[in-house]
Amino acid sequence: MQTHQLSAHPAHPPARVSGIEARVIGFDADWLRVRWRVEGAQGLVIPPFAGRGRADELWQTTCFELFLRPAGCDAYVELNLSPSERWAAYDFSGYRDGMAERRASREPDCTMRQGSSFAIFDAAIPRDVLPVLPAAANFAAVIEEQGGVKSFWALAHPAAKPDFHDPACFTAELTPPAQP
Repeated sequence: MQTHQLSAHPAHPPARVSGIEARVIGFDADWLRVRWRVEGAQGLVIPPFAGRGRADELWQTTCFELFLRPAGCDAYVELNLSPSERWAAYDFSGYRDGMAERRASREPDCTMRQGSSFAIFDAAIPRDVLPVLPAAANFAAVIEEQGGVKSFWALAHPAAKPDFHDPACFTAELTPPAQP
């Protein structure tokens, strides 16, 4: 599966984090599994465990995000996944327009592991939370480090300020898994 290198927005540089990559590590009829690897994570702020459940404003601290826009559409889906195990899913009818909570039959499963200099965040996302595929994708992350330093990571940064919703950020593609 393809690995996507994220870059920090130049107006919000990280303190110690030196790189983030996102990768689809599995995709079947029930789940999409995505892994984000954070290099230089010694000062990473990890939100405390809160248990599964929906929550808004997860981006206020370390949070991993996936944006998906079906081919030929202005509408897109935003998924926010937190190391606290909280999550959110939203539908947008257009660029930052028509936001509504997206239904999910099951909750995503999120886990965070830390090594001496890196962290790995894995998310298993229920298939029914995803839009129709294929879809343009933006893998992103908000990273908070000790001292209140926040950096904003995405596949692309076309704007003067961080904006994961910008259509130019959707530079990857998520395709449905091959049928057996």
